[in-house]
Amino acid sequence: MLTSETRARDFPHLEGKAYLNTAAEGIPPLAVGEALQQYVNDKQLGMDGRDAHFEQWNSACTLVGEMYGLSADEVTICSCSSEAFNLAARAADLEEGDEVIINDLDFPAGSTPWLQDGCPATVKVWKHQDWSLRVEDLVALLGPRTRVVSTSLVSFFNGFMVPLDEMIEAVHQHSDAQIVVDVTQALGRIPLDLSQVDLVISSTHKWILSTHGGGLVGIPSRSADRWTVKAGGWFNLQDAFGNQRFEQVVVKPGAAGFTVGMPNFPAIYAIRAGLAYITDVGVAAICEATRPLVEACLEGLAGLPVELISPRDSSRLAGILAFRHPDAELVHKKLLEDNIHVMAHAGRLRVAIHGYNTMEDVERLLVKLREVLT
Repeated sequence: MLTSETRARDFPHLEGKAYLNTAAEGIPPLAVGEALQQYVNDKQLGMDGRDAHFEQWNSACTLVGEMYGLSADEVTICSCSSEAFNLAARAADLEEGDEVIINDLDFPAGSTPWLQDGCPATVKVWKHQDWSLRVEDLVALLGPRTRVVSTSLVSFFNGFMVPLDEMIEAVHQHSDAQIVVDVTQALGRIPLDLSQVDLVISSTHKWILSTHGGGLVGIPSRSADRWTVKAGGWFNLQDAFGNQRFEQVVVKPGAAGFTVGMPNFPAIYAIRAGLAYITDVGVAAICEATRPLVEACLEGLAGLPVELISPRDSSRLAGILAFRHPDAELVHKKLLEDNIHVMAHAGRLRVAIHGYNTMEDVERLLVKLREVLT
């Protein structure tokens, strides 16, 4: 991933392509495909394959725990991050007068469950200034009725990275709120310290280079009782098949309650393989190798006739940069003609740089942008 040899070996589909769109879809290494084939092999054993399935489950949960700084018992894997946030909204047990804080740089999955008619809490929006979220603006929203502060660590929209330690200190100083952090756009890309976060959520098909069909949930034991999902199922129950099953339901507290039914084992195999690959390469190594690429891309974009909507301070970025242009769709089309892949949406172009990217990829992008825009 970090050398030309490993890139060619593990990501042959990137040959000749400048793929700068991991914030939408990560490119899995061949090992993930092999893991999916292993699932098929194990599934063909019928019930005898269940032991292998749960070995993969245990291994995947251990790897998620290591990434989150939690034990395997403090994490679980549900179907997607949206499911995790909807279950979290149920578990929060909010009442009239309670308050939830979201922000306007966040992905819909993390904000819309709190905005549903069935949620009795008042929702406050932490609004960006100059495409950055400032902690002093959050402080003005915090109070004794704040129950949840929910944010992405890295914004899908423009790559802004929340100053997590500063934010946590402010939340603890001014409220008793639970802190919910979506690390979808950070997991596998930058080192994480989530020790003071109460609920961690991530999808699986982006930076950890796995497939769709997974939501990684982490809840430290200190917060487990505050995140007990009131949902039917069986995998999430203390005794789903006991003699009292039609008289009472006892849900497992914390993360274990977020997987309500049979785990999505094909995704579990892929998640384990993706996380194992990232772990072997090393998140710190990925971060160090890609920092010069991000800085070069930021400097290049700043010199172009575009509206940069990412922070100009590279320390506030992980791997995503975004900009606007009136002819964004045409620009996107021209980039694709040269096999350069970025995200385009509603006049916004987004670049995402991961460990399989090279300085050549960034230079190809900038050269083409100069050609099209100047």
